[in-house]
Amino acid sequence: MKTAGIVVAMVALMSAAPAAAAPSGLKAQATRGVESRAKLAQEINDSLFSFSELGFQEVETARYLTELLEKNGFTIERGTSGLPTAWVARWSQGAGGPVIALGSDIDGIPKASQKPGVPWREPLVEGAPGHGEGHNSGQAVNIVAALAVKELMQRDKIAGTLMLWPGVAEELVAAKAYFVRDGLFKIVDAVLFTHVGDNLETAWGQSNGTGLVSVEYTFSGESAHSAGAPWRGRSALDAVELMNIGWNMRREHLRPEQRSHYVITDGGDQPNVVPSLATVWYYFREQDFAGIRSNFELGNEIAEGAARMSGTTVKRRIVGTAAPRHFNRPLAEAAQANIQAVGLPRWTDGEQAFAKLVQKNVASKKQEGLATKLSKLEPPAAEPKSGGSDDIGDVSWVVPTITIRYPSNIPELPGHNWSNAIAMATPIAHKGVVAGAKVVAMTTLDLLTQPKLRQAAKDYFVNVQTKDQKYAPMIGAADKPPIEKNAQIMARFKPELSKFYYDPARYPTYLDQLGIKFPMLEQAPAETSPAAVD
Repeated sequence: MKTAGIVVAMVALMSAAPAAAAPSGLKAQATRGVESRAKLAQEINDSLFSFSELGFQEVETARYLTELLEKNGFTIERGTSGLPTAWVARWSQGAGGPVIALGSDIDGIPKASQKPGVPWREPLVEGAPGHGEGHNSGQAVNIVAALAVKELMQRDKIAGTLMLWPGVAEELVAAKAYFVRDGLFKIVDAVLFTHVGDNLETAWGQSNGTGLVSVEYTFSGESAHSAGAPWRGRSALDAVELMNIGWNMRREHLRPEQRSHYVITDGGDQPNVVPSLATVWYYFREQDFAGIRSNFELGNEIAEGAARMSGTTVKRRIVGTAAPRHFNRPLAEAAQANIQAVGLPRWTDGEQAFAKLVQKNVASKKQEGLATKLSKLEPPAAEPKSGGSDDIGDVSWVVPTITIRYPSNIPELPGHNWSNAIAMATPIAHKGVVAGAKVVAMTTLDLLTQPKLRQAAKDYFVNVQTKDQKYAPMIGAADKPPIEKNAQIMARFKPELSKFYYDPARYPTYLDQLGIKFPMLEQAPAETSPAAVD
């Protein structure tokens, strides 16, 4: 898929695209509604941070959010697509009207436990998970925005439905394709997805990055005494290693845009027993549907070859998939107008000094602190760069979708790292959440009150995005999400983590509960090892 062709095709279609603007009075009232709920946004943000739950095990997160939404008049459906921690919350005003879906991810990162507001490595619970990306913040954005809009819909009798939903196990890219398969978005007019970032921004067209297939290969052999009768064994671990060797040899002859990685999740029990079972978990990433499918099929062939060479058998299980992301231009342009109206938060000198200290401690190349200039809405690159994946891509191919990023984190951090958790329960995160919620509320009002905007979004989706390329799902009707993932890890760490759950009835913020004064501007203590701040 070439974005340059999309840009050319868009000229005629979009040159007279309607300006997306709800009545200015409503937007001003929506932003005031968000501001009046800033305390609620902080409580949601900090509560989810304290739960520190991994994908498929977001039990406390799901309970907390659904109870909150039920108290505010939303109808909850739980267990979406067979995922125990998935849910859908709906609220409608009147009959008919558009359905606007607000989504955001909720899961954390392994081994990313970190005390918020401490600018060096200091886990809450050693070895435990944490919000080392910032997924604790997105539902705060969406819920506060939805409540502000709901209030105006009730008062002014604006017809429509608000639908809120969580991105379960996004770090495993393992849920949204199942939602799409099961028809969750069939009657949705537009999806506004939110994701933590370090600026207030959105985008349209094909994103930088990749789609992927996440798949486990389990080899079965025959055990034997490794010293007494090794010839009687058939090593499943040998098969795993042969597969990895084969893939690594083939990697040189794949497109440089591909990304692929693996971990051996089961390599046997002990050295003196020939492993009868072994499992390797692969991510195959590429930039378009055909490339993803091709690499996946190649991986399957190499796995079969490894099984034949080692005298074993192999079974595979898809863990999750992600389509390449493609975002809707009219929706992005409407959101960008609102981004310009809202602007970035006003950072204090202390917040800027804190951000620069964190950047220094993790050896960032740029140590310029928090963003002070809005990003522009740029055309998509003619040749998008390769990189990471996000299963919001699957949603983007079945309904007009954009992602709105909000400035709740510090720029120039590694990503998927304990340092990305440092700011996520501090005033930096709280200010970013409020800014993002204002943009989401305003853009939701645009969609509810501007039929021309909804039509322009649909025209782009039909006549540009999906004109020459259609959604190619990579999971089938029989595939099931691996809901057992991370269960043992959470069973191990939850008893300790639960001691640190945030209690908003007793403490104004999570920092207050932990006794952390913000901003903390001291250098790391002498006993902190260099590796901890690398």
